[in-house]
Amino acid sequence: MQGHLLSLSAMAAAAVSFTVSGPVAVAAGTTYQEHLAAALMTEREAIRTLPPAVLQRAAATAEAPTVPMTRRDLMRQQVTLAGNGEFQCLQQAIYHEARGEALAGQFAVAEVILNRVDAGNFPGSVCGVVNQGASSGRACQFSYACNGSSLSMGERGARELAARISQVMLSGAPRELTDGATHFHARHVNPRWARVYERTAQIGAHLFYRQPVQVTSN
Repeated sequence: MQGHLLSLSAMAAAAVSFTVSGPVAVAAGTTYQEHLAAALMTEREAIRTLPPAVLQRAAATAEAPTVPMTRRDLMRQQVTLAGNGEFQCLQQAIYHEARGEALAGQFAVAEVILNRVDAGNFPGSVCGVVNQGASSGRACQFSYACNGSSLSMGERGARELAARISQVMLSGAPRELTDGATHFHARHVNPRWARVYERTAQIGAHLFYRQPVQVTSN
């Protein structure tokens, strides 16, 4: 309930930029309840004038989940997406690419995958991103997808942690660790693209990079 009240207040505040209204007209002798009802009616009318995009942004900001700060908090999260293919692909990638990392390192790998989904020059789904190149066996974007190792997730604790991270990130948690990174590599390797792309973060055993935006011209 509190979340809905906060959303309403945020959207009403946003309405100030789009509407011009005078003070609420209240007749002399009205009760407090009548005055409050008149104020709420004015607020509702202001919200109705907002463009749909503004409403969507306000709702997304109010409802976006926060990233749990500790492993204990994270493990308390309920997993509701377990049957979803995108969830399964993200969980598997986190497990195989970063299960030895601290919590921040695992979230950072999830960010890279979701940043690629949104980038436009990579496949538009989590499964497409993590399996890119795997069908040919060459130029795999994520080594675990085609290095011949088992894709099973045998370590229960790491598997369940990866599930919670996937749940939180696919639910729309903010991506604030890697500054829009689309690539990462372990510190003991030096891929050629790392000399060209901008490094955005160093978290645990991984370095993170952002691929330059390619602008086409006619």
